[in-house]
Amino acid sequence: MLELGGGANAAGAGDLVKDITEAEFMTEVVEASMKTPIIVDFWAPWCGPCKTLGPMLEEAVTAAKGAVKMIKVNVDEAQMIAGQLQIQSIPTVYAFWQGQPVDGFQGALPQSEIKAFVQRVVEAGGGDASGGLDDAVAAAEEMLEQGATEDAAQTFAAILEEEPNHAGAYGGLVRAHLAAGELDQAEAVLNGAPAEIASSPELEAAHAQLELAKQAADAGPVAELTAAVEADPENHQARFDLAQALHANGDAEGAVDQLLELFRRDREWNDGAAKAQLFTIFDALKANDPVVLNGRRKLSSMIFA
Repeated sequence: MLELGGGANAAGAGDLVKDITEAEFMTEVVEASMKTPIIVDFWAPWCGPCKTLGPMLEEAVTAAKGAVKMIKVNVDEAQMIAGQLQIQSIPTVYAFWQGQPVDGFQGALPQSEIKAFVQRVVEAGGGDASGGLDDAVAAAEEMLEQGATEDAAQTFAAILEEEPNHAGAYGGLVRAHLAAGELDQAEAVLNGAPAEIASSPELEAAHAQLELAKQAADAGPVAELTAAVEADPENHQARFDLAQALHANGDAEGAVDQLLELFRRDREWNDGAAKAQLFTIFDALKANDPVVLNGRRKLSSMIFA
């Protein structure tokens, strides 16, 4: 049997890189990713490209100094997990954050692309925050929390004049328009964001918040929808509509509970609408929000059960 060059116990890897069994996947990947992004390298001893990719990936993860960790999974010994994640070729690499895959690639990559991938994962987990204008962003966020939406919008706009690619300021400007009920302006800001930051966590959150704001405009009455679900628990459309109505009325936790129940009853209903809506709500909230942490944990338990 061939040995992988530079295994998980290579010098310098420490606790940042390790091999696990299939039984440890839930604890070491799904649950561990609630606090730190986890990169999972799916490999096999007979895989030639794995011998090249593995050490380079370990080097990049180790260089991140704890901002991300790496787990190695031998697909020959973890066929159930490989099947659940639809891994059809190796090497395959997935990045997990908050219990869900957030990025990934297949095949061997050059070192520069591997470093860029690890950096994206670190940033997805809230690392490498940009400096310089952060104090101004924090001040604008405080204005927004206090209801001074116009002042907040002006401050975010001023930040963007100095740093056009500041994702935090873009996201804040979108939220300021949403707080003022200016959905068209919020959408215009999002559409005008530079391509370099279009997939940043701040912009993805803003997209989710805009989508939820649009849904709120058409949300039905909570009492009637609750009665409909209680009368017929298998009325999936009523339950989905109830979740939207609850969120529109400020009850994100209640909305998540209804969507999780819908997912439990029929995860494929309406092309997986419950899971998609859950992700929209999760993306719209802060990553450390208890509603997000609990909701992702419950969803992950259902998926990987």
